[in-house]
Amino acid sequence: MLSTYVGLLLGAALTLSGCALFAGRAPSPGTFSYTGSMTVSRSRHTATLLQDGRVLVAGGFDAGSNDLASAEIYDPKTGTFTPTGSMSTPREWDTATLLQDGEVLIAGGAVSPGTPLASAELYDPKTGKFRKTGSMTTPRMTQTATLLQDGSVMVTGGIADQGGQDILTLAETYDPQTGTFRPFGATAARVDHTATLLDDGRVLLSGGGTDDNDVGSAEVYDPTKRAFALTGSMAGIRSLHTATLLADGRVLVVGGETNNGGSDRTAEIYDPATGHFSSTGSMHDVRRYHVAALLPNGLVLVAGGVDSNGAEDVLLSSAELYDPKTGAFSTTGPMETGREFFTATTLGNGDVLVVGGSSQASAELYRP
Repeated sequence: MLSTYVGLLLGAALTLSGCALFAGRAPSPGTFSYTGSMTVSRSRHTATLLQDGRVLVAGGFDAGSNDLASAEIYDPKTGTFTPTGSMSTPREWDTATLLQDGEVLIAGGAVSPGTPLASAELYDPKTGKFRKTGSMTTPRMTQTATLLQDGSVMVTGGIADQGGQDILTLAETYDPQTGTFRPFGATAARVDHTATLLDDGRVLLSGGGTDDNDVGSAEVYDPTKRAFALTGSMAGIRSLHTATLLADGRVLVVGGETNNGGSDRTAEIYDPATGHFSSTGSMHDVRRYHVAALLPNGLVLVAGGVDSNGAEDVLLSSAELYDPKTGAFSTTGPMETGREFFTATTLGNGDVLVVGGSSQASAELYRP
């Protein structure tokens, strides 16, 4: 009788533990674990850490390839997603930028069948609603958007046509005070590139291109001169890579797609002090469409993506950590499932929230 009673208690404890974990309890160190799922599957969506610590997940497309206007909020305290207001326009491959006043600027993207959008809207966390704002000067998808130190948002690159041939060189900025975009300069033609705000307020643009014309060049935007200038080139030609600002001010560039359409495992470091890239340790797995997130301990988590070097693409669940002190990658616990076209957001408590991708509604937490 006593053993039966103890068994019931243990079973109840395990059940409660599992429920708490699914509801948002952080996983064990160095591992991923499921948290609450979204209300709908999403890929090519955006995820934005709000000032109050919650995460806004918006747009993308669902398992049926339907473009989404809906959005939802992830609350780290409860580990659950709840619907919030919807955008005025369904969109994927758009950008989401947290503004200094706490609102989120959603810009551009595409609507099926791959038609780029010029429209933009603002999400207000206080009201839970989106509202329209001024449109960009040209339609764009797969562009970058970077919050500058003066509070404006710089938009670069992207594709302006459904066929993907019109790769943009025109850059523009969004002024939150007036709610308008205006053109201001030109870059090299870039798509699937990265834009990284440096500690001194400049912005590093790296790589990008198309399957037939990926580039290894990089540029730096100087807001004091309001001009772009070429900087040292990357050691490799890549697009669909990640670029992460390290705690020491350097930038880690990882993986991506090579000029022959395959996935890459190499990585390099950009030093703003010298304006040069240098090779660093390589990943254990080749990756494109992966994610990278800076952890509170200074390491960089790189996870998921696609290995495209074989006869068929292989979806990856593996993850690894880059240590800037040693310049080496080491493996860490894998994700619960393989993912591409997903997002990774470092939360206020240091955990990393992985959301959606690969026609999934599920989400996971990584504890450093």
